[in-house]
Amino acid sequence: MRKPGEWMQLPTDERILEILESGLLLSPQVIAKNIGKSRSHVSRRLSVLIDYGLATRVERGYYEITDAGKRYLAGELDADDLEPAED
Repeated sequence: MRKPGEWMQLPTDERILEILESGLLLSPQVIAKNIGKSRSHVSRRLSVLIDYGLATRVERGYYEITDAGKRYLAGELDADDLEPAED
């Protein structure tokens, strides 16, 4: 059972992570098309997921899931225990 954080926006954040779990490097545009959200909304949520360590930017415009993101999807990580990265 997944343990979302209070900071998460469900179900959007989980859909983004599930799409990234495919192992492909994906752009916000491609993710947005597949989950029925706008590119700008997905970009904003990706920024938050990156801050909390569940996703990472591989290169400009392309993202992938982290090991922590995979552990979250598997129900092995409580997202409330995560702290945002310091700028």
